[in-house]
Amino acid sequence: MSELAFQHIYQPAQNPGGITLILLHGTGGDEHDLLQLGADLLPGAALLSPRGQVSENGALRFFRRSAVGVLDITDWRVRTHQLADFIVKASEKYDFNPASAFAVGLSNGANIASGLLLMRPKVLAGVVLFRPMFVAEVSPQPNLTRKAALISAGATDPLLPPGDTMRLQEQLACAGADVTVHIQQAGHNLVPNDIIQSREWLQSRKIP
Repeated sequence: MSELAFQHIYQPAQNPGGITLILLHGTGGDEHDLLQLGADLLPGAALLSPRGQVSENGALRFFRRSAVGVLDITDWRVRTHQLADFIVKASEKYDFNPASAFAVGLSNGANIASGLLLMRPKVLAGVVLFRPMFVAEVSPQPNLTRKAALISAGATDPLLPPGDTMRLQEQLACAGADVTVHIQQAGHNLVPNDIIQSREWLQSRKIP
């Protein structure tokens, strides 16, 4: 579907009125990559899965970087707002409530998901961040009261700078978010415990 700004897939909820998951793939993925993950995390939920618009030597991303671990902060900010605008328009087209939407991001997708929560919190109820990095400070600090975030990090993730998980946790918590952190015995790859714990966390969320 291309009538909105991002190429995307939308799968309606089996039981309308519940949570919508916005699926944000990692580097080299596309809008198909996380559909099964979304179905595993919250069976029957509506799924909105956009395709990143940045190509890094043919690998799709949501924002640019100059090298592995060296993120383009300006591009992160600009493309976060573009993605937020897409979510708003998609919510109107597909008739879901942003206050009941959770972004589920993997790696690069997790980094732009944190940007959505920090810079455009009204488009989400919260985020599930798989293997995120701390990207940058934002100003002014948002009010994330009544927002929720789950961080699922890998204890041996080679792409995660030391201390990044704690910095991200503190950034979100200091803005008022309810933050849960799970450290998996894993690297950058997902493991079954990521799914189990995230499913339980999502199922415990109360929606308007």
